[in-house]
Amino acid sequence: MRARIQALVCALGFWCGASTANAAEPLPALAADEGQTSVSGISSGAYMAGQYEIAHSSSVIGAAIIAGGPYGCAEAKYADLMGEAAHLAMNASQSVSGCMLNTLTWYGIPDTAALADRARELAAGGRIDAIENLKKHHVYMFSGLTDQIVAHEIVVDAAEVYLRLGVPSGAIKTGPRLNAGHGFVTDQNDESCALSTPPYVVHCGYDQAGDLLAHIYGTLAPKAAQASGELLTFDQRPFGAEAGLAAEGAVYVPAACRKDKGCRIHVAYHGCSQNRQAVGDAFVSGTGFAPWAEANRIIVLYPQVAANPVSNPLGCWDWWGYTGFQYLTRDAPQIAAVHAMVARLATKP
Repeated sequence: MRARIQALVCALGFWCGASTANAAEPLPALAADEGQTSVSGISSGAYMAGQYEIAHSSSVIGAAIIAGGPYGCAEAKYADLMGEAAHLAMNASQSVSGCMLNTLTWYGIPDTAALADRARELAAGGRIDAIENLKKHHVYMFSGLTDQIVAHEIVVDAAEVYLRLGVPSGAIKTGPRLNAGHGFVTDQNDESCALSTPPYVVHCGYDQAGDLLAHIYGTLAPKAAQASGELLTFDQRPFGAEAGLAAEGAVYVPAACRKDKGCRIHVAYHGCSQNRQAVGDAFVSGTGFAPWAEANRIIVLYPQVAANPVSNPLGCWDWWGYTGFQYLTRDAPQIAAVHAMVARLATKP
């Protein structure tokens, strides 16, 4: 059955398996502070950031949702009464129509009250951390005015679910209204601002990396004039063969974090068609995290999903169930894999 499901997912243009390329050195143990972890993401990465945050809300302190929607949005109602293949197909269809294009409002999708209840149900069953933790979180939201891929209303719905789950309204920050396309925004300024095309990094004269980190962590030291730390490539294969990860991930380690314990951790999730194999270092190096990380002792982890032109052209994170229908919980292969990476960074050398 699982083989048939994976074949269906391949046919839909989604994940089919992890890369088998040779990978790099192990992820370093840096004695970081796991309890000061934050997450951000764009598009499918935004959905994954929210899923990771809510699944591990006891150790995560905040999230940034860029061009992404509410937790659990793609989980089709009554799909669990179908066979596994039909269940996956229904989720995949709803993810596009209801959770990106916002064309299912007549059918009550997304239903923010029901999605909040679903999170509470999973917490009550011990499958995610206690919802009560979210009352202490800080959440940043952003939707570009010219985004052609994820409707603005979907991002608004994500904010509403956070409110229903107890995040204080004052702890939710909405980014500025910009004529930005579907992309992570930088403080450069050029004609790319309104585009919704790869590499999905747009230059609109706004330092999104600095703004979201400051909202989550509070006042930051001014960003470094030069990021003098290390951008390392590491072997992701030990963190979960069933997670659909690329062989290699990336991590930015500030110089101070090689010397001193207790650095904070920020996990930055790329979007579809935005992993290193697709766009090189456009997301890893071009989004502007490193100068802020360098000045504020923040390790930035860039996990990567596998992609290749045949089996995984989009390279999306799993927010509709292609790795299994526990994808919203702590047991989800991708959430478990990234959590193991965070735990590794928090391990003493």
